[in-house]
Amino acid sequence: MASLPVLVLNSGSSSIKFSLYEACNGERTRLFDGAVDGIGTDLGKFWIKDAAGNKLVDQNPALPTRAVAFKLVADALHSGDFPAPAAIGHRMVSGGPTIQENQLITPELIDEMERYTAFAPLHTPIAVYIMREALRLFPGVPNFVCLDTYFHRTMPEEAWRMPIPEEYASIGVRRYGYHGLSYESIVYQLGTETPARLIVAHLGNGASITAIRDGKCVDTSMGLTPTGGIISGTRTGDIDPGVLLFVLRQIAAETPGTAEAADKLETFASKKAGLLGVSGLTNDMRGLRDAIAQGDERARMAVTLFTRTISKWIGSFMAVLGGLDMLVFTGGIGENDIASRAEICAGLGPLGIVLDPARNNVRGEAVISSEDSPVTVRVIPPAEDLMIVNHVVRLLAQ
Repeated sequence: MASLPVLVLNSGSSSIKFSLYEACNGERTRLFDGAVDGIGTDLGKFWIKDAAGNKLVDQNPALPTRAVAFKLVADALHSGDFPAPAAIGHRMVSGGPTIQENQLITPELIDEMERYTAFAPLHTPIAVYIMREALRLFPGVPNFVCLDTYFHRTMPEEAWRMPIPEEYASIGVRRYGYHGLSYESIVYQLGTETPARLIVAHLGNGASITAIRDGKCVDTSMGLTPTGGIISGTRTGDIDPGVLLFVLRQIAAETPGTAEAADKLETFASKKAGLLGVSGLTNDMRGLRDAIAQGDERARMAVTLFTRTISKWIGSFMAVLGGLDMLVFTGGIGENDIASRAEICAGLGPLGIVLDPARNNVRGEAVISSEDSPVTVRVIPPAEDLMIVNHVVRLLAQ
């Protein structure tokens, strides 16, 4: 095939990340990447750097709205200083129950995905806005949605079904799973080394864990929304439903409107809980480690809950898989926090997971298990943008 410039757009609640790849036959070459950070503030950052890390754009604009932010990206790409994209791939956290396949974006498709904003309320509003703007600002360029739920579509019913009445199950309340592009990228990078029984822990500000058999997802920790599963930066993870009912009653006592009360409960569970809520300090692991070094007990408890929860999920997924051949850590914490990896694996020796402290003293890709560990433990950075490019090329070919 001829050289194909593919733009990847990955929007967050306060940022827009992007990259441009050149796809030619089986080769994928990253030409540049960039980001607009600090949307909604006067302290924005807009940067673009080439594949060697050289800054091509480095600005500090005011970014009062996402419209201003995305226009900076579009104007830069239209300036002639960069190759014009021939196709665009968008990361989408959730397409809801009706959109589970990666596909060409149309206005009707965006409307359908927007119906299910409640499945990923921190991510969907800006993602659908960017899709609409991309169709408008890049006329004639095909846009494709690439779903974080796509990798998890192979889960058996006993993994995705929830213990709820059919009236709710029938409208899409089920386990979907997220971080799918990250998990897919680990399997892609392992290639022929992908073992029959694999667990991948994606640990960052959002954290999840997935059980993979023969390269396919069979179970995952996140549920209907990214709030479920593992305690993460500002999210509760799995929690007794009675806690939410108790908190809701406290909120309802001073909040007359049902919708307003629901919004406050969502803020409680998704924005004020997790590492931030327990520590009372921060949702950033580096800040928590610094606080622990200073003797802060709440910070220590937050991190202990985090690492202990992950250990429990690893053990449970080993039961699902009937054993384990390889454990992979990925994501910002998984790649860089040496102490978290050691603490997660500390009690898993009887299950065949044994770290080598010297090998674990590393940031970035590595094998960190001991020579005699029955289970291989690796650190592999995710390659989500690359997966989006691969999907775009595949969909264009179809």
